[in-house]
Amino acid sequence: MSCLGSWPEPVVCVQSLAESGIRTIPVRYVKPPSQRPSGAAVERNVPRNIPVVDMEKLQSAAEVKAMAEACKEWGFFHVINHGINGEMMECLKDKWTQFFHQPLDLKRQYANSPTTYEGYGSRLGIEKAAILDWSDYFFINYLPVSLRNTAKWPAFPPSKELIEEYGKEMVKLCEKVMKGLSMGLGLEEEYLLKAFGGEEGIGACMRANMYPKCPQPDLTLGLSPHSDPGGITILLPDHNVPGLQVRKGDDWITIDPIPNALIVNVADQIQVLSNGIYKSVNHRVIVNSNKDRVSLAFFYNPRSDLIIEPAKVLVTEERPALFPPMTFDEYRLQIRKRGICGTSQQEQST
Repeated sequence: MSCLGSWPEPVVCVQSLAESGIRTIPVRYVKPPSQRPSGAAVERNVPRNIPVVDMEKLQSAAEVKAMAEACKEWGFFHVINHGINGEMMECLKDKWTQFFHQPLDLKRQYANSPTTYEGYGSRLGIEKAAILDWSDYFFINYLPVSLRNTAKWPAFPPSKELIEEYGKEMVKLCEKVMKGLSMGLGLEEEYLLKAFGGEEGIGACMRANMYPKCPQPDLTLGLSPHSDPGGITILLPDHNVPGLQVRKGDDWITIDPIPNALIVNVADQIQVLSNGIYKSVNHRVIVNSNKDRVSLAFFYNPRSDLIIEPAKVLVTEERPALFPPMTFDEYRLQIRKRGICGTSQQEQST
């Protein structure tokens, strides 16, 4: 990745703002009226939750079809029976919560920059005077190992061993999901994995998210509407504080977490490879006036220098290629320059 320099302005820790006792949020976090969460429940006949896929049944045609339909209709689904130990997941969330509650001086030892984003931060994108989101985060490069900088991993909770163990389990799960996605497109089981560079070529990273309680949650967002730029994302949500919202038509649907389930979403590179059959859907995060919310996102991506384009077998006269060929590095550089703004690969190419 090309170096993008430093942040255009001093970075403010949102958690410190929240804990300072302010009753009104700084204007830098106030969204325009059209972008604010309505706070109203969805009244139309739209399902209130995303589909559920049972990973233990994924070898069956019925469950593969269920996954494919979820990707076409929603771009999101829960996974259950995914094989990742529930106690480990809860332990990891607890440890990250402990990290975010460390003194600010300790956390700032891990301050990040736009060069790689790795470390502790509170903003995305380098646009000067941009309206910011109400969140802090810790970003970690996991794969390829050559990009893994364990010196940037926390020396206090969570442990490096726990981060690495969770990463290994998530990679295994992502490989299973990718095989299911391939079969759902009528492709050979390994097609999407190979398109990403194979098991030895893929990239992976994770981001621990802290969405502090907010005195005016109706005026801001924890994360602005966006689609994920990579391949697939697997979210370990906060099961006690809902916050993720998925765009469905004209509605924003708040996802109700399922105990021990993870949330999977299609990202832009899978949308490209599927030639738009699978949807990379805009989503956002709302914040809470009474409670902090901590979640952990795992991003599974293609090798950065590989050309990503629609699978040839999915391109026909009736459905021509919807996206131009582009490496993930090229696409990601565009994202980092403009920050979170809700435009997916599909929207850019039309």
